[in-house]
Amino acid sequence: MNVADESMTPSSILVVVTRRIGDVLLATPVIRSLRRKWADAAIDVLVFAGTEEILAGNPDIRRVIKIAERPTFQHHLDLARRLWRTYDIALSLIPGDRPVIYAWLAGRRRIGLVIASPKHYWKRWLMDQWVPFENAESHTIQTYLRVLSALGVAPSYEVVAGWADHDVISANAKLNDAAITGEFVVMHPSPKFAYKTWTIAGWRDVGNWLMAAGYRLMLTGGPEATERDYVASIAASLPGAVDFAGKLSLAEIGYVLSRARLYIGPDTAVTHLAVAVHTPVVALFGPTDPVKWGPWPAAHRDGTNVWQRIGSKRAGNVSLIQGTGGCVPCMEEGCQRHIDSLSDCLQQLPASRVIEAAGEMLQAQVVERR
Repeated sequence: MNVADESMTPSSILVVVTRRIGDVLLATPVIRSLRRKWADAAIDVLVFAGTEEILAGNPDIRRVIKIAERPTFQHHLDLARRLWRTYDIALSLIPGDRPVIYAWLAGRRRIGLVIASPKHYWKRWLMDQWVPFENAESHTIQTYLRVLSALGVAPSYEVVAGWADHDVISANAKLNDAAITGEFVVMHPSPKFAYKTWTIAGWRDVGNWLMAAGYRLMLTGGPEATERDYVASIAASLPGAVDFAGKLSLAEIGYVLSRARLYIGPDTAVTHLAVAVHTPVVALFGPTDPVKWGPWPAAHRDGTNVWQRIGSKRAGNVSLIQGTGGCVPCMEEGCQRHIDSLSDCLQQLPASRVIEAAGEMLQAQVVERR
């Protein structure tokens, strides 16, 4: 059967996106595209354990399947038995060895993004159809969506975030307990990796400015001790700010962000989540390439990439602030080239630039409400 044949109606589809949380969220346009094409198909997603929560409440997905990032042989064997030829179509959005093998195991028809170099010949052999993985000049969303060309599926450029009713109830209870009832702003100071980190002094100055402007200030962060400690050190210098680091699930954070007047954060999955729920966002970027990873504006649907490699810019509900220096973006993991090193371009970013961008985003909302 020709998989590009539009008469084909699969009853089951597996999407393999075994990477980090942000990658999983940015794969949701592929899932939304499949759902629009085949409304009755059962769409499952295979992800690494620990990333599945970003898909909570996603209306396009039937089931999320988890595998450990470093599974035992027995876990691999159990997954292989579970997946073996279960799906009409299996799509691998990641060109690595394991995602391609998972798609080969699972699908009666297998389609994947594969690097075109000779050493990856065996991956191309495993796929019924493959699409060249080329991401040097493309946004991650654009790269993922290319796999749909093999199916004749029109791309949708909508990043989908969701939550369940119990997440809303739980999040509202936590907001009420913290006496957050009016307009509030969220700052998410702590990324997963140090090289994406801004300065404590910068966050303090921005937080003080926001509270002086009359906004309640909420600080969010992950459950890891390093993130909680980092956020706590900022909260200690911001009397009146509410520290929610480690106290909200990702689904709860998504709902809370949908209610926020403004979000400010670094290059991290939560920043992409804030954009997806249509919250105005100020995103702080240092060594990361905005062409690949700039937050995709919520209302941007024509498929063009709004970001350039060099320079700060506002697009839709996103104001992207790029760090200082002629080397930006170096696309390296910090100045010492490892994830625990810092990036001078962010360490030297003045709070005044972030405050200016935040003020513009807040003022734009005032104008829109008139």
